[in-house]
Amino acid sequence: MEIEADSTTAHAIVGAMAAVATAGGKVTLTEADRVSLTAAHRYMLRQEGPLDIGALSAPAPADLADRLDDAEQADKALKMLAVMALVDGTVAPAKIALLESYAEALGRKSDYLQELAEAAQGHLRWAGMDMVRHNMLSITGQPWADDDVMPWLLPYQGANADEALADRYRGLAALPAGTLGHSFWQWYDKHGFAFPGEADALNEAFAVPHDSTHLISGYSTSYRGEILVSTFTAGMHPEEPMAGHILPVIFSWHLGVELIEHAGAHKGALDPEAFWQAWRRGQDTAGDLFARDWDFWSVAEVPLAELQERYGVPPLVS
Repeated sequence: MEIEADSTTAHAIVGAMAAVATAGGKVTLTEADRVSLTAAHRYMLRQEGPLDIGALSAPAPADLADRLDDAEQADKALKMLAVMALVDGTVAPAKIALLESYAEALGRKSDYLQELAEAAQGHLRWAGMDMVRHNMLSITGQPWADDDVMPWLLPYQGANADEALADRYRGLAALPAGTLGHSFWQWYDKHGFAFPGEADALNEAFAVPHDSTHLISGYSTSYRGEILVSTFTAGMHPEEPMAGHILPVIFSWHLGVELIEHAGAHKGALDPEAFWQAWRRGQDTAGDLFARDWDFWSVAEVPLAELQERYGVPPLVS
């Protein structure tokens, strides 16, 4: 989702991001905000050299709209502004109101903006369930009207256990070390995860691409890592990136909002430097592990390092 921008346009976008983060100058930038602005300038806007945050000026919404070249550039910039509204770990109505002003000037409407507007009004359950619906749409490719995703997410319970499927995944242990398949088995063994088909396992349609993405991206299962792997996914998989991947993990693991009952929540896990790097890495990755035609079994015997090279996965930057 990087934006091709000259330095003037890049500074206008970052200036607008800073304006949203400060609610138009009503609050001061946090240290996390400052790190986020610098990282977005580097990774998403591909600007060389340091960012002088003190020299930024906040463009009026109409001025930002005049600066951006087209609808695609406006869409990408608005996503960056939306993230900046949440970096400090709150859903502040004043920040969301300014974000909406930028969206109106840019002529953009989107489901994720509606989710943020509802959240700012205290309608967290509606916003959360809408994120879940968009996440399901991104994964399955089908509209999702049901609020209860648990029957889909945990399909193997009771009489629905599938031992043949579970045995196939357990059999990955026999593959050579370093292959995607063996690494997948090792990942599950290390973390004590139930293999698809076992009673407590997550749906194969989600678990396999998600955990394979953990492996190719190098992100852990910590709260921080789950934000990063979903952000990487948003860059890699073009379907519902904000409403279906980025906002759900920011709400769950940074704002502390439990989207699905018993799924848990946590506050403060957003690493602003790594976040923008993860988005850029996902965008630069050629393969899409959540694409409906991606087949885990066709690449299970490929060495993980070779697969990362084949997909062009950028290395982690410290």
